[in-house]
Amino acid sequence: MQYEAVIGLEIHAQLLTESKMFCGCSTKFGSEPNSQTCPVCIGMPGVLPVTNKKAIEYVIKTGLAVNCDIAPYSRFARKNYFYPDLPKGYQISQYELPLCGHGFIEINIDSETRKIGLTRIHLEEDAGKNIHEGAGNYSFVDLNRAGTPLMEIVSEPDIRTPQEAVEFMKKLRSLVRYISVCDGNMEQGSLRCDANVSVRPVGQKELGTKTEIKNMNSFRFVEKALDYEIKRQIKILREGGKIIQETRLWDSDRGITESMRSKEEAHDYRYFPEPDLVPVEVDDAWIERIQAQLVELPDSKRKRFSSQYGLPEHDAALLTSERAMAEWFEKAVDLGGDPKAVSNWMMGELMRLLNEENRQIEECSLKPGQLAGLLNLIDQGTISGKIAKTVFEEMYRTGMDAAAIVKEKGLVQVSDESEIEKVIDEVLAKNPGEVERFRGGEEKLMGFFVGQAMKMTKGKANPKVLNELLKKKLGNL
Repeated sequence: MQYEAVIGLEIHAQLLTESKMFCGCSTKFGSEPNSQTCPVCIGMPGVLPVTNKKAIEYVIKTGLAVNCDIAPYSRFARKNYFYPDLPKGYQISQYELPLCGHGFIEINIDSETRKIGLTRIHLEEDAGKNIHEGAGNYSFVDLNRAGTPLMEIVSEPDIRTPQEAVEFMKKLRSLVRYISVCDGNMEQGSLRCDANVSVRPVGQKELGTKTEIKNMNSFRFVEKALDYEIKRQIKILREGGKIIQETRLWDSDRGITESMRSKEEAHDYRYFPEPDLVPVEVDDAWIERIQAQLVELPDSKRKRFSSQYGLPEHDAALLTSERAMAEWFEKAVDLGGDPKAVSNWMMGELMRLLNEENRQIEECSLKPGQLAGLLNLIDQGTISGKIAKTVFEEMYRTGMDAAAIVKEKGLVQVSDESEIEKVIDEVLAKNPGEVERFRGGEEKLMGFFVGQAMKMTKGKANPKVLNELLKKKLGNL
């Protein structure tokens, strides 16, 4: 029997507000443990929460970006459970009346576009963090993160493969970064993923028993965990067993999922309306103000890059995957760079150097105008494409302009025919055997002669002039 997987994702995105969801404490990452707390976020008796308006606006902005309906009336609820990192003994979340619902995200898999539905987007507060490393049989609790605004994005069970799940996450991460509501930093926990997974015989409409996988903080782990869990469930069913509804953890060291606890249902949390907060009412004017703040989104920008700049689909998709990358490209083009040339240099040399140092383009000292200047030197014949790579790396390392580097290092291209002809004559005189073989039909030796001439000129010979003169010279022998 053939089986298929049914996957739904729950993405938790930490919102880029400066203060927490219900108090004025800072959300800054990496501070001294328990230094960003107050009576509200550590759950002292008698304190009252106050809703962070900016967090609500960020959720609405996200909902608009992913085609959701925005609820005119929503409210917060208490989700009751007990864990050391939850000081109040409950989490303020949303349950039956979320801020956003019924949206979708389109992903592209093997040149096919698939629409993944979104059930809801709601707002809640984060818990603290348990720290188990240290001396003795103790665990520590850091409540700096407790009360930080979290946006939970819940997909429909429309995902069928681990690869689709990863593509969905990448698309969502790109989008929340584009609209500046979340930094998408998975290593720091700003973007986290839980997955609900079940399998069923191909053709069956009824869903199988699901498990929930937690502890996934990278695209690679999401793909590996889902792949393992799908195979595990199929093996159980083929051997006549039953899937247990439970929560499982991904162990990245062993490459397996393992049971954590039985899966809770909604009634286990005893949800009820939060008595200390008034409902949230969103009118059309508020929605219109937020809508006006939306920038051009990745899908729209990708299509425009293809049509306006004549870029191949692959180039356009890569350049628009990050807002900062797309803006860098357009600025370089606006300053005179040929679109395809700018694209090639960005996807080649620039991405190589950034990846080597694990840096983002925002951290790059090389400016768009400097790349445009380098391309201008190539177009004018001042430097060759080969020398340009050396100049580009120097620009990246030092922040100097291309023209200054070329002048300082004496890298101006040699285009004078008489000078190049002298070099060719010397190369041919030094290699009579290769000349005879070329005359005998070994035309691939042309590359050898070009290489020798380039070596003698330290790469400064104009490749076009060099090739033309070589062909002419060898043809007359």
